[in-house]
Amino acid sequence: MFPIVKHPNKSLRKISIAWNIDEILLPETQKLVDEMIETMKQEKGVGLAAPQIGLNKRLFVGQMENGSIEAFFNPKIISVSETMVKSEEGCLSIPQTFGLVLRHKKVKIKAIDRKKQKIQLTATGLLAIIFQHEIDHLNGILFIDQAIKLLETDSKGSIV
Repeated sequence: MFPIVKHPNKSLRKISIAWNIDEILLPETQKLVDEMIETMKQEKGVGLAAPQIGLNKRLFVGQMENGSIEAFFNPKIISVSETMVKSEEGCLSIPQTFGLVLRHKKVKIKAIDRKKQKIQLTATGLLAIIFQHEIDHLNGILFIDQAIKLLETDSKGSIV
């Protein structure tokens, strides 16, 4: 399990670099993905980007609609809906802070999976929000940068 890098650590503001495709199948890369998934589960998150564990590479893991957790190398948003939705978001790197963020209702991404296969996925709902939030991390953007409103929390971190 990895420790989570917390805001205002400057590494969260860097634009991540792309993976060499040949690195994806290496045992150390596969172990990294497994440990990122374990970290995300332990922290009770739905997504985790490599910069959040101090790695400046274009990779995130995210929980899919069926409950599985998948890895996305070099992800890129290739199309978005014009329709926007308000998303109540938090972040493992910004504990006890939540905010309302305007996100595209539907997004299509392309990426490479952990088996080195090129994939394209279209997502709506929570998955679309996860994709946008995690890809923002890879571009040095945090949800607090885009929040239309920050939400107050009590001492237990519950929104009041």
